[in-house]
Amino acid sequence: MVGVRSAEEVFTALEELDARCRPFTDYEQGLLEAYRWAVGTRTSAPVTAAATAGPWGPCRAQLLAECQAAAVALRTGADRTEAARAADTDRMLGLYTGLAWLCGHHDERP
Repeated sequence: MVGVRSAEEVFTALEELDARCRPFTDYEQGLLEAYRWAVGTRTSAPVTAAATAGPWGPCRAQLLAECQAAAVALRTGADRTEAARAADTDRMLGLYTGLAWLCGHHDERP
C-alpha cells in the first residue's frame, strides 16, 4: 500500500501522467514528484526534503506530514515574487493534490 492506495493504482497514475505530452505543466510536475516519492523512487520528500522513513518509500504518517507541509506552503507563498509564486504555487498544488489523494483525503485521482 502507498498511503491508502494500492501500489498498482499509484503506478497506473504515474504511467498515465508520464504518457502526457511534454513539457509537463508545473502542476503535473508536482503530481509526478508526489507519486515518485510515494513509491520510493525519490529518497527525500518533495516539500520538506526529509529522508524517507521506510525502506520502500514513505510510511503513511510521513505521507500525511508531507501533505500538510504542502498545504502550509500553499498558504504562505505570499513572500515570493509574482512569477516565482505562480510557478511554485502550481507545483505545490500538484504536490498537495497528489499527496492528498494518496492519503485518502479525496477519492478522485488528480
